[in-house]
Amino acid sequence: MPLSKIAFAPGINKEGTQYTADSGWFDSDKIRFRKGRVEKIGGWQKYMASAIKGVARSLMDWGTKDGQIFLGIGTNLKFYIESGKSLNDVTPIRATTTNAATFAATNGSSSLTITDSSHGAVAGDFVTYSGAATLGGNITAAVINQEYQIDVVLTANTYTITAVDTSGSAVTANSSDTGNGGGSVTAAYQLTTGLNAYVGSTGWGAGAWSAGAWGSSTSLILGNQLRLFSQDAFGDDLVFNPRAGSVFFWDKSAGLSTRAVDISTLSGASNTPTAALQVMVSDIDRHVICFGANAIGSSDLDPLLVRWSDQENVANWTPTATNSAGGQVLSVGTQIVGAVKTRQEIIISTDSGLTSMRFVGAPFVFSFTPVAEHVRFCSPNASVVAADTLYFMDPGGFYVYRGAVQRLPCSVHRYVFDNLNYDQIYKVFATTNADYSEVTWYYPIGSNSSDITNYVSYNYLEQVWAVGTLSRGAYIPTATQQYPIAATNDVDNPLTNYLFNHEIGYDGDGAEIAAFVESGDLGVGDGEAFMMVNRIIPDFTFTGDKTEASLEIKLKGRNFPLEDASDLSTATVTSSTTQSHVRARAREQIVRIQSSGQGYGWSLGDLRLGIRTDGRR
Repeated sequence: MPLSKIAFAPGINKEGTQYTADSGWFDSDKIRFRKGRVEKIGGWQKYMASAIKGVARSLMDWGTKDGQIFLGIGTNLKFYIESGKSLNDVTPIRATTTNAATFAATNGSSSLTITDSSHGAVAGDFVTYSGAATLGGNITAAVINQEYQIDVVLTANTYTITAVDTSGSAVTANSSDTGNGGGSVTAAYQLTTGLNAYVGSTGWGAGAWSAGAWGSSTSLILGNQLRLFSQDAFGDDLVFNPRAGSVFFWDKSAGLSTRAVDISTLSGASNTPTAALQVMVSDIDRHVICFGANAIGSSDLDPLLVRWSDQENVANWTPTATNSAGGQVLSVGTQIVGAVKTRQEIIISTDSGLTSMRFVGAPFVFSFTPVAEHVRFCSPNASVVAADTLYFMDPGGFYVYRGAVQRLPCSVHRYVFDNLNYDQIYKVFATTNADYSEVTWYYPIGSNSSDITNYVSYNYLEQVWAVGTLSRGAYIPTATQQYPIAATNDVDNPLTNYLFNHEIGYDGDGAEIAAFVESGDLGVGDGEAFMMVNRIIPDFTFTGDKTEASLEIKLKGRNFPLEDASDLSTATVTSSTTQSHVRARAREQIVRIQSSGQGYGWSLGDLRLGIRTDGRR
């Protein structure tokens, strides 16, 4: 039987059916295309042993003048700064009360009711108590004087927590726990937590379950929205803000144990924004910029107002004749979706188009020029710059900006956008991997409150696409470290999410990575005759532990395009396999290459099959 080399076209093509994909690739998971060849993606390992609380949707690394390396981590529950594989909770303190909080316990229960007038907290917020005395029984001072997450907000003045000891085990009150905590109790309330679900409108269903009265309307505010942080380095320090919240400043010189503070509390603060949709520091001129902010003299957020501080000054936002602070209301759209720094300009996306923001110096400081209409970022983090080019995902397609906007031809367009969960579209984020010339978008599918499960990747040098599944909340290429860093997005166990180094090794945190690529339908002629395959000549390169390396080459077949494909024959290939004898007969056949072992990677060369025509019966 003659051998035929199957020259599969690179890239995944799901724009038609598997039959029309012919001698190309139709489906994949955890593979990439490099130089036209299929290879398994790299593995991942825990970046550090400590878990983070909440789902991180913002990561940023930066280095300081004295050589220290930091990683900012914004979750829906906390804001951390990591240094030397050590987590430091720098979540800002929203409010502090003194000699106001009292504690009530119930015999046989771990639930404590705290009364603190106008506490302003929501369920899930964190509060730290100090100065409390024992309630007289099991609820000792050591039990009370620590950080707690609020269980239920009962009223504007009361809420509940679950009493635990210093190891985290629940503590049950007894009949002697009758006091109110005694002493001078200080309650420090941290920044209001956010949700893990995007809420697009007011009314019933907005906000957390059981929040408010039945049928009541809920305003979309900082505490009841998908928590998205933006952050940027200001020299050695960091500025960050939760979307629709205040702007905060972390001072590196104050030490890692020091919490971030609202910029309004800084020395020389003047007319600082009280709310913003996104914060950024411009590269060369070093202005702190807020995209969507309150105007001076108003507490209402204007979603089209761009404001910037005086040059080299985080605190002064009052425009004068002797400084460069200022602002500009955009003329297109109803709100700013997001902004991204590109080479020599900042691209701002509203819900109606793109605007270029450029530093021009005095007297105008920045110029604003519309560059595209009717295209936009589908989420605040849906854009990324790679090789001096901006790539972004719109609600209906993928685009590139190099001074002008062009739509990217996409061979998996229908697959992505037909499955995209538009209700949670603000979770979409983009990242890049320069080592493999890739830009990748992670996105949620399905309906309801599903989180990110899928990705779509574009090799911009070879102009090919790949698709797959991977649950991540954020993923960044790191300028200060060897490997990219990503965060898990386990919303069912929000207190035990982790950071991972990616593209390291061949396994997923010690577990096997199931990778596959599957072809379109192969046939002889127009499918009138049957196709018989009796031999496979494999051509693979294995890396890592070659003694354990193996692949499965599965042949699937069907006789009609609308018929479900059935398994015909499977060959197991190792580094020493020269050929495999199989028996597969069908009008159309599909080649599926898959691996699930540990400790190795692989890339595909040229596959040859022993093929002959086998008649019509």
